[in-house]
Amino acid sequence: MSHRNTKYLDNKRIIYRRHPIKDVPTMSFEWGDFYETGTYECYELFRSKAKITTYKSLKWHALVLLYLNNDLTQEEFSEIIYFISDKENGYVTFFTPEKVINNIINDTFLQDLEEPPKNKLRKIIFKDNSGLLISEKMSIVGKLIGRTKKADASDIYETMLYIHENNEKITIKKIATILNVSTRTIYRNINIKLTKEKELLNGL
Repeated sequence: MSHRNTKYLDNKRIIYRRHPIKDVPTMSFEWGDFYETGTYECYELFRSKAKITTYKSLKWHALVLLYLNNDLTQEEFSEIIYFISDKENGYVTFFTPEKVINNIINDTFLQDLEEPPKNKLRKIIFKDNSGLLISEKMSIVGKLIGRTKKADASDIYETMLYIHENNEKITIKKIATILNVSTRTIYRNINIKLTKEKELLNGL
């Protein structure tokens, strides 16, 4: 399996992660911020080891990259998307025909990106240099998010990410334990998209 080559993006100074710029956190800490009602402004592409598995997801990544790097020319943008679409570079799990890549590039570049691309809701945003272990992050997630005893879809998604970062298999029981809720609560709130995300993360 090819390893993801983010050095290419870094060398070109491509932004692929950005913390909220307008939303105000409910609480701020040395390690990061907590948004009680969540924020859609946190973009963290390629945060986990999960790869892009569909054309739809590839187009979404293209939209976010263009949104975060709105000074790119079409030629520069095309070069980036061609690179990401090449299976050998470790971003996608499939071979992408040139016609599909060109359609994604052209459709994306014509988009009105005054409005940000759709994104997942996040409640806890850790600083890149927080210095925390993954286990410590999961403890914070449990204390701040788990206190509501509700465990909605965004809470479950966030918890899955940290379990995955800790190189552990994601299970309903682990999610419930971290969020301090019953497994029944997790089963009630986990949707089809989250179930697929769970399978994808566990499949690596």
